[in-house]
Amino acid sequence: MEYSIDDLSRALFIVNRHAKTAPNPKFLYYLKKQTLEKLIQDGKAKKLGLHFSKNPKNSQQRSDLLVSVGEYYFHIPPQKADFESLPHLGELNETYRNPKTNLPLSKAKLILQSYTGIRESDSDNNHQGPPSKRKYTKPVFKKLGQSYF
Repeated sequence: MEYSIDDLSRALFIVNRHAKTAPNPKFLYYLKKQTLEKLIQDGKAKKLGLHFSKNPKNSQQRSDLLVSVGEYYFHIPPQKADFESLPHLGELNETYRNPKTNLPLSKAKLILQSYTGIRESDSDNNHQGPPSKRKYTKPVFKKLGQSYF
């Protein structure tokens, strides 16, 4: 199914907003990044420049790539070539906000998944999903004086 840029940008906005508060946001961020990369590749989105990150992890400074899709703006991690080819826009402008939209998360995910061809199980294969937990095993108690080894 063919989606308009407006539909895709609204779905991206919803997925990004939910990813910020989700208990396990890895798949939502993975879906966002893959969608933006495909939109850029298809010429439906435009790389505008680099912003200093609001929340740099362990470093003093980190930059994020600003991407424009329709009326919406998103940040994704930049690639090496972006630093050489795009201007650095400095600090993030806190006064700008993306337009509000109402769309259920399930529908937004469906739109982006059908556009990119990504399924939720695909992200597990790419090590983007949650780490696997070890299965609980009951402790074994030996009689007094017996070795555990």
